[in-house]
Amino acid sequence: MFSKLAADLRAIKYRDPAFGSFITAPFIYPSFQVLLAFRMANPLWRVGIRFPARLLMQVARWLTGIEIHPGATIGAGLFIDHGMGVVIGETAEIGRDVTLYHGVTLGGVMPAIGAEEQRCVKRHPTLNDYVIVGAGAQVLGPITIGRCARIGGNSVVTKDVPEAMTVVGVPARPIPQKASTEDGFKAYAVTPEAGEDFREKTIQGLSQEITELRRAFEAMKDENSDLPVAKQARKSSEAQAKK
Repeated sequence: MFSKLAADLRAIKYRDPAFGSFITAPFIYPSFQVLLAFRMANPLWRVGIRFPARLLMQVARWLTGIEIHPGATIGAGLFIDHGMGVVIGETAEIGRDVTLYHGVTLGGVMPAIGAEEQRCVKRHPTLNDYVIVGAGAQVLGPITIGRCARIGGNSVVTKDVPEAMTVVGVPARPIPQKASTEDGFKAYAVTPEAGEDFREKTIQGLSQEITELRRAFEAMKDENSDLPVAKQARKSSEAQAKK
């Protein structure tokens, strides 16, 4: 527990430019405060002492605005930046050195079975090591987010995300960019590529192609306007217009 808490503190130092000192961090960072409660509540939950575990995490929720179920699995080095509105469900699994921003939901999709069976079913996502989830993103269901993947802010993810892939949008879609630990930490999972809307670029390309085809067609009409067939067609259309 203490080694994980030490890693949680180091994560704040390395990923938050506003970090002050290790002495002040436990008092001013809700991320560390809620993880301190979780590191105590999780063992209680796993040995069957469940009401005290839930009560402890409820108090932590009131104090920090971060809701973590004591049954979740959380590796060392988690950093929840700002934190307000974060929800982590019971069967969620989080690897090492993961970063979540405010408003993130690691939510469950309830299977169509009884309540007792639901407790034993994997309902929440799995985030592998070094994942970054931007503010307001919703990661829903028993899906897997690959190592070093990045999820853009306000994205809705309902399908697996491969390793080192960046996804953005509603529903989330991949962008042609690979990430790795060598790239360093990217706040809010923001990269130059993540700001581009590739669907919009595709639509713009198609629109430009249609415009060029229309110009080519008009040029062909002008070139062939003096042909006998064209003259006959023009006379026919003029006659119909007079009628």
